[in-house]
Amino acid sequence: MSSSPSTSPARVILAPDRTTQITGKSIFLAGSIDMGAAIDWQAATISALADRPITILSPRRAHWDASWPQDVAFAPFREQVEWELDMLDRADVIMLFFAGGSKSPISLLELGLYAGSKRVVVGCPADFYRRGNVQIVCERFGVEMVESFEELLKAAEHRLEA
Repeated sequence: MSSSPSTSPARVILAPDRTTQITGKSIFLAGSIDMGAAIDWQAATISALADRPITILSPRRAHWDASWPQDVAFAPFREQVEWELDMLDRADVIMLFFAGGSKSPISLLELGLYAGSKRVVVGCPADFYRRGNVQIVCERFGVEMVESFEELLKAAEHRLEA
């Protein structure tokens, strides 16, 4: 379902909305969700970017059910994963945030898939349990990595302006 406040130039597309029209540059909000248990940094990002004429692609589904089986044969699960991969492919910028204290296995997978795309900017605080792995991948592929969510937001804004 697409949801953008009428006073905002930003267009927000939430999973699993298959809207094809992207307005302006687009940014995919990849990173910690942990089945809904991680902090909702996506909402803070949407709020911070609301005044820009861009499209924000957020995988944080409004009606996610953590009890859904993680199985390719389960249609809602497959729909979510396919939506994420399709929107990652379409995004101009991939903002990838690893929240401290989270595990974020899918985010690690997404970093591996898209590190070579030159579209990723990463935020990874010192207390992320696999920070060293993230640092090495970012170094190897020339991905900009910052320490905090605030720095990541600034880096993503800079990418959107480029």
